[in-house]
Amino acid sequence: QVQLVESGGGQVQPGGSLRLSCQSSGDTLNAYTVGWFRQAPGKEREVVGGINGMGGTLYSDSVKGRFTISRDDSINTVYLQMSSLGSEDTAVYRCAAGIPVLETFIPTHPADYEYWGQGAHVTVSS
Repeated sequence: QVQLVESGGGQVQPGGSLRLSCQSSGDTLNAYTVGWFRQAPGKEREVVGGINGMGGTLYSDSVKGRFTISRDDSINTVYLQMSSLGSEDTAVYRCAAGIPVLETFIPTHPADYEYWGQGAHVTVSS
């Protein structure tokens, strides 16, 4: 079973960078696709992006070119590197893991993920 723990959240100034980590303390992550989602206050949860077991990535239009998702399966960790942060990026970020039917597929719907982390708060403010 996969147990996910996020770390690296905090407050950052506009234009700054932050890196979130998502580590599994259970099964290894190498067979899983890992997605990142976020939910801002008063808004619906939205997908940020994801990475499949082969390292292929997908990003939402709102973060494309600013965020990078990577994985280090040797330490069961997936990263979300965020740069050029703006106030619109303030949210609780959660990672999720699942095994899609097609290993190259990166789901964007939360229901397609089985395991979830507890969330990391990111606040972009001066």
